[in-house]
Amino acid sequence: MTSKKSASPDRDDINDGRIVSSRHLVSERCAELSELEYALIMTSNAFNKWMVRCMTAAGEPDMGAFDVSLLHHVNHRDRKKKLADICFVLNVEDTHVVTYALKKLVKAGYVTSEKAGKELFFSTTEEGKALCMKYRDVREACLIAIHAESGIAGKSIGETAQLLRTISSLYDTAARAAAWPERDAGGGVIPRRVPAVRRAFRPPVP
Repeated sequence: MTSKKSASPDRDDINDGRIVSSRHLVSERCAELSELEYALIMTSNAFNKWMVRCMTAAGEPDMGAFDVSLLHHVNHRDRKKKLADICFVLNVEDTHVVTYALKKLVKAGYVTSEKAGKELFFSTTEEGKALCMKYRDVREACLIAIHAESGIAGKSIGETAQLLRTISSLYDTAARAAAWPERDAGGGVIPRRVPAVRRAFRPPVP
């Protein structure tokens, strides 16, 4: 009598050769997602550390990673931006997080706000623009110079960026499904159909 192989997350044919940080989450249906998630964790932590240190080198040591990314987006193309548009492009659901960060940037003198009708618009001050350019100088001297020696093709980076934007919508869709889960009698979550993931997602504000 032969016994069937149990569908367990610990099966060697799933985990062998895969670089993951949470083996218990590896799924037979898509083990690659666990590899991706570990890579995202590593990349996210490295990128956040880089932004803070780059901004410190540019002359502003008191900014967190989100503050840095927010300042650069407000400065993007030198156009005034509404809170809703900022949240949409940066994919931040909680507007209070953005509002608090904007207040800090305004207090620091890097961002200014003005009302036009009922809308509040944000833009960078001359001091904010100058800081963004100092950040660019440090970025060119450190990150861009290192990339030039890395051998990683720019085309590959662009293709990866496009894939990551698509994957971000995958997680957004899953997050919406998790916010309102259907449950069975025992309290378990019932898998359900969710809208198809859109490939084109969040183009930058022109």
